[in-house]
Amino acid sequence: MASHKAGRMAEDIRRIVSGKMQDLKDPRINGGEMLTVVRCEVANDGSFCKIYISSLEGFDRAKQAVKGFESASGYLKREISNVLGLRKAPELKFVADDSAEYSARIFEKLKNIRPNQTGETEENGDSDEG
Repeated sequence: MASHKAGRMAEDIRRIVSGKMQDLKDPRINGGEMLTVVRCEVANDGSFCKIYISSLEGFDRAKQAVKGFESASGYLKREISNVLGLRKAPELKFVADDSAEYSARIFEKLKNIRPNQTGETEENGDSDEG
């Protein structure tokens, strides 16, 4: 189980990387448009951090963004170290995640189901009264 310190550090790193996305000039990242840092996992000793990146444009776009983040990992490590006051920043590992695309697909399916359910409840409501 992760310690509380690792959990706080993971949330701080997620916030820092999300904020610094706009500053990165790599065309694969494109200023962080349509990209999301889904979650971070930090090792208990704080030496390693896995960062999950997702894109609303699809999984392939997230893979491209991961390559851009890997090339900017030195800059991000320095920023994390400066903001959090760490002597040694954790080693960053970026992973493409398809959760945003998956969530969008589920949302569309639910949106298509909703009108049908509303019509069924109105019919059931009318038959109960009469």
